[in-house]
Amino acid sequence: MINDIDNQILNIIQRDARIANVEIARQVGLAPSAVLERIKKLEERGIIRGYAADIDSAQIGFGLTAFIFVRTNDCSDEADKLLAAIPEVLEVHDVAGDEDYLLKVRAKDTEDLARILREKLKNVPNVISTRTTVVLRTIKETTALPIERHGEAENFSNAKSKKRGKKD
Repeated sequence: MINDIDNQILNIIQRDARIANVEIARQVGLAPSAVLERIKKLEERGIIRGYAADIDSAQIGFGLTAFIFVRTNDCSDEADKLLAAIPEVLEVHDVAGDEDYLLKVRAKDTEDLARILREKLKNVPNVISTRTTVVLRTIKETTALPIERHGEAENFSNAKSKKRGKKD
């Protein structure tokens, strides 16, 4: 179970994974050693899986984002691993519906995307079809989860009630 202080720590780390432990401690009102211990426990439990830099893909030559639905004749661990091993594939989701997988792919341009489809995805055993949607513009993209902070849910709920003219 995650308590309120752990939620606060997770929110702070989501905003800035490079923040100093002392600053996290100041924000949550604990000693730095207590915060460090909590973070280590969150890591050990697998709640914090790692830390990464948020890189602007367009600025390093990967300006095209596409979502690719993949249909196979047999979902297997082998297909899972082969799809996940393609470097341009950032996410692999096993989905319900007509297709078996949904991939998030970054490519340099449409020619690069065509190459990925031809040379990499079509060579995965059991792939029988793909359906690609190219992103024209990204409005929001984040890895931050909407972790509730103390009082935040109540404040949101109260604001919604007041908009509807209800009194608590």
